[in-house]
Order: sequence, then C-alpha cells, then structure tokens
Amino acid sequence: MTTFKVDIKIVLLICLVFVSFLADQTFGHPVAVVKPLQTIFNVLAYGAKPDGKTDSTNAFQAAWEATCKHPEPARLVIPGGVFLVRQVKFEGPCNNKSPIYIQLRGIVKASIDTSTYTEPEWITFEKIVGLNLNGGGTFDGQGPAVWPKHDCMSQAKCASRAINLKFRNITNARIGRITSKDPKGFHMCINGCNNFRAKALEITAPGDSPNTDGIHVSHSNDVTIAKSVISTGDDCISIIQGVNRIKIADVVCGPGHGISVGSLGKYKNEEDVHDVLVKNCTLIGTKNGVRIKTWPDSPPSAATNITFTNIKMENVTNPIIIDQNYCASAKSCRGNKASNVKISQVKFNNIRGTTPTECAVKMHCSPSFPCQNVQVSDINLKYVPVGPTNILARAISECANIRVAVAGFVIPPLCK
Repeated sequence: MTTFKVDIKIVLLICLVFVSFLADQTFGHPVAVVKPLQTIFNVLAYGAKPDGKTDSTNAFQAAWEATCKHPEPARLVIPGGVFLVRQVKFEGPCNNKSPIYIQLRGIVKASIDTSTYTEPEWITFEKIVGLNLNGGGTFDGQGPAVWPKHDCMSQAKCASRAINLKFRNITNARIGRITSKDPKGFHMCINGCNNFRAKALEITAPGDSPNTDGIHVSHSNDVTIAKSVISTGDDCISIIQGVNRIKIADVVCGPGHGISVGSLGKYKNEEDVHDVLVKNCTLIGTKNGVRIKTWPDSPPSAATNITFTNIKMENVTNPIIIDQNYCASAKSCRGNKASNVKISQVKFNNIRGTTPTECAVKMHCSPSFPCQNVQVSDINLKYVPVGPTNILARAISECANIRVAVAGFVIPPLCK
C-alpha cells in the first residue's frame, strides 16, 4: 500500500489560488465584498447599571461620544436590563464614514425629577449622517409620575413635559423595532431631517394622557412612517410646517386624535406643506380620523397635494375633517378672522367604517381662501349611534367654502 505525504503549505497555497480565481471569474459577476466588522461600544463598559435605580446618564453619554468619535464602523449597544437616565444628547457630526448603529435591547427609563430637565427633550439625536436605531427595546418616559402634578397648558415653558425622542437634523435615518412608552410630553419629534424611515414602532400611552402626540413631523423631507401601532392621548401622527414628501402607510392608530396635517398657520413665516400620502391605515376608537386643521387669523401659507386613501375607521368620532377655524383651547382662540392657509389638491379615497357621530364628514374651509381641487371618491361611513339603535339613522356631511368633486359610491352624500 502506497502512502502519500501531504504538505500543508502546498494545500493552503492551492486553496488561496482557487479562491482568488473564483473572485475574478465567478460567472462574470463581481463577488460581494465583506463589510468590515463593527466595533462594539457597550454602555456597561462605561459604568451603566441595568438595575433601574442607578443613574446611568454619564455612562450613556460617554459610550455615545466614544462611538461617534470612532473612525471605523461602530455600534452602540444598550443590552438587556433597565437603565435609569436623565437627559442624554447623542450629537454629531461623527467621524464614521458609515452609518452608526444603536442597538437597544433593554429598557431605558426617564428620571421623574423634572428639575433636571433643562431642555424640552429627554433623549435627543442630532446632526448625524447615517443613523440606525433598532433592537426591540423600550424608551419609557415615566409620564404617569408627572402628568397629575404639572399643568403645562398654563405655563409658557414646561420642562416636565419633555419629549421622549427628538430627531433633529438627521440625514439618512432608519428607525425600527423600538417602543416609546408614556412620555411626559410628545413621544417622538422629527425636525429638520432628510431621508428618514421609521417602521415597526410601538408607541403607547393611555388615551387620556395629556398632549402625548405620537409622531410630530416638521421642516423635513422624504419621511416614511410605516407598519407601526400608535396608541396615545393626542394625534397619532401630526404633520406641520415645512414638511415635503411624507408617506404614512400601514399604521394602526387608537386611542388618539387621529392622523393630522396641522395645525398650520400658528406662527409667522411658516413654510408650506407639500406631497402628503396617508394610505392603508386603520383608526380605532379615535377622536378624529384623517384631518387637516389650520388656525384662523393666520399668516399666509399653503398645504397642497394631500391624499388619504384606503383608510379603515372603527368607531371614529369625526372620520373626515377639514377645519380652518381650529382652536386648541378657549385661551388660544383668535376670534372670527379667516385663515390665510391655502388648501388645495386634496383627495379622500376609499375611506370606510363606522362613527358614533351623525356628522361623519366636516369640511369647513376659509372664506378668504376656499379649498381648491378637493376630490372625494368611494366613501362609506356608517352612523352607529351609542345607545338604542335608530334603524333610520344616516350619516350626514357639512361643507363651507369648498367645492367637492365626487366620484364613485359616497355615503354620506356630500355637498358639491
């Protein structure tokens, strides 16, 4: 029997040559280049304690600064456990050429000591190019601890009503699989951002929680919010001045105040709103459905090319609204002067469901600038009264300073 001796160096050399050949010749296609590994920055390594009691603010800040300064691909990890933090700012610009990843696995809880909040935000992400935030974890604002103690409606500045998450001046963001719970104020604000994608979010607060808007968007371009569940005490999503090209899709809203464009026209020199698409959404037990709202006696601005399509309403009090005489509270009303916000090119398409209110559609536009090019098609909203059922009950509509183009099957019948 003949024995062959194998030189391991020769075998390795042959393998390397073969791999090199494949890299050049694989069916004429380039072989994918393996991305460099990310350097991990774990908040535990900087002193954070996952016990829910120890203040981990400085550890979070230090871990972020190390992540941001790192010149190679980097990932900030917040592992399982409960971390108590005061205000934290994840601020750039960063040294990384590639996006920064933040992986939230645990629960981050806000301090309930409102005297420590010097800014109106709890956690801020700012001046970052390339941000990925995910991981399945939770940001808990601990709002119930402060809601009964502070009447922010009567105060010019109310630090206790801090926003859970503020995204300011972020370019190329991918936010997903995180939860925002019980903020002191709003859940999430997107301001001055470009190419911002958010999906698979869970945003939750009680229906009677004060002014806890879900996602508030302003001065931003190319924003997508998709496949998320929002249950809160105010607007599930609100779109205000300076927003262009925003898409909201496959969102479930309720409880809450619905999905709103506005309020608009509150401040001087507001930027216009263009190209809003809301589609394939479900609203359950909300105060409003899909809404456009502007202040009376407003400076001039415009809201145009707004589409609400394929919307399901379940027990929604005011399913379709255009309100150009919006008044948030008795103290803030501006009298009878007309709104100067021009609303045009609005479509309500394939909206169906139930409402406990007889008037299912309200379109009250400005006498100074009547709504232009409003189209309504395939609407079926059924009035289901609370209490004993009146089989003759039918939903109705109200219109003012508007001409509506109607197509398809429309209930309730609309004014033209």
